[in-house]
Amino acid sequence: MKPKQHRLLVCIALSIITSGVGFLIGRSTVASRPATAKRAPLIGIASLTSEAYVQAIRESGGIPVVLPNTGGNTDLVPAYLDRLDGLLMPGGADIPPSEYGEEPHETVELLDDDRFQFEKVLVREWIEKTEKPLLGICLGSQWINVATGGTLIQDIPSERDTNHRDTEHPITLEADSRLARILGSGEVVVNSFHHQAADTIGEGLKAVAKSPEGIVEATETTDPARFLIGVQWHPEKMMPGDAVQANLLRAFVEACAAN
Repeated sequence: MKPKQHRLLVCIALSIITSGVGFLIGRSTVASRPATAKRAPLIGIASLTSEAYVQAIRESGGIPVVLPNTGGNTDLVPAYLDRLDGLLMPGGADIPPSEYGEEPHETVELLDDDRFQFEKVLVREWIEKTEKPLLGICLGSQWINVATGGTLIQDIPSERDTNHRDTEHPITLEADSRLARILGSGEVVVNSFHHQAADTIGEGLKAVAKSPEGIVEATETTDPARFLIGVQWHPEKMMPGDAVQANLLRAFVEACAAN
C-alpha cells in the first residue's frame, strides 16, 4: 500500500472511532446537524435480564442502553439521570420486604445484592430528581410502587388464593387512564409470570388496571404531564405479534423522544 493511501485509511478509521466515542460520552463530533433531524432517544435498561427488552426498544424506535449493576455501583447514576431520555426497569426476582417494612414470606426469592443496591438508588432518584419517562415491567412496576412508599403482596397464591404465574388472564383498565388511551381498549388479555403485586399504592400513583380477582396489574403517576407507568405483565414478550402491547412500548419511546 502506498504511503498516501495508508494515511487516508488511518484518517478515516480515526474519524469513525472519534464519532463513536463522541456518541458514548454524550458529545456530537459532527460540525453541523440539521435542526429538523429526528433523534432517536437513549433509553436505559436497568440490569438486563433478557434480550427481549433490547429488541422491544429498538423495534419501537429507541436506542437501548444497558446499565450494568456490577458491584452495586451507583456512582454513575447522576450521569444516567442527566444523559438518558428514558428508563425501563425490567423484570426479575423479589425486592427485600424490609424495604416496605415487612418480614419476608417463605416464598420470597430475593434479588442479588448488587442488582438490589443499584436499582434501589436508580429508580428512586429517577422518580424524585427527573421528570423523564419511566416504564416498569413486572419487578420494575413493583420497584416504582415501593420507591414511592407503597407495599407489595408478597405471595399472591397464599395471600389471595389465585395464581398469576406462567399463565394469561384478562385485565380491566380505568377508562380515564393514560394506559387505557395507549392500549386503546378497556380490557385486554395479558401474559402473567409474577407471584407478587402492588398492595398499598405508593404516593403519587394510582391503580389503573386490575385482574378479575382484584389484583393490581398496572399503576401510573397522578401527574398528567409525565409518562410513568408500571405494568405487571411482560409486553416485550408479546411483541411484535401483539399490536396492542406494541402500542405501549411505542408510546413510551415517543414520550422519551419528546422529553
